[in-house]
Amino acid sequence: QVLPVETGGGLVQAGGSLRLSCAASGRTLWNLFMGWFRQAPGKEREFVAVVSWRGGLTRYADSVKGRFTISKDNAKNTVYLEMNNLKPEDTAVYCCAVGSGRWAAPDFGSWGQGTQVTVSS
Repeated sequence: QVLPVETGGGLVQAGGSLRLSCAASGRTLWNLFMGWFRQAPGKEREFVAVVSWRGGLTRYADSVKGRFTISKDNAKNTVYLEMNNLKPEDTAVYCCAVGSGRWAAPDFGSWGQGTQVTVSS
């Protein structure tokens, strides 16, 4: 089982930047995907971005395209989410998850505890 652990959340002013990290331990990740999700108070969890360990394919939610960048470091088994031009509506708990199966619709089965991101206006 792959266990993801997130770090890097915090408080930032609107227009600022943060970088989240997700370190994954466990079995080989080569056939897996790593995704970021977020959940704001009173709202459902929503997809943010995903990257494939093999090939480095990426996909983003429309709400973060052009502002967020997902990347990976194979040597460190770590995925990053670089968040720029942050907006108050980006405030949420951000979770990292490990996915498998089809790239078009990964099955995310292992979740981290999450890290809080708060963007002040």
